[in-house]
Amino acid sequence: MRKPLNTTQSVILTLLWVTVCFIVLTGVERIDGPLILTLLISGALVFIPIAKSFRKDKE
Repeated sequence: MRKPLNTTQSVILTLLWVTVCFIVLTGVERIDGPLILTLLISGALVFIPIAKSFRKDKE
């Protein structure tokens, strides 16, 4: 089984995700439904493992 993410890894992963979202949102002509859905799904793919890691860390 994998090791849980530590705090530094979680912060770096979050900052990278925010940076990519900023680049995408500033570079697109208009913000539409598929773009918002894609950002929400990518956020879930980033933040669900981070949340699971913090839950395992507290136990």
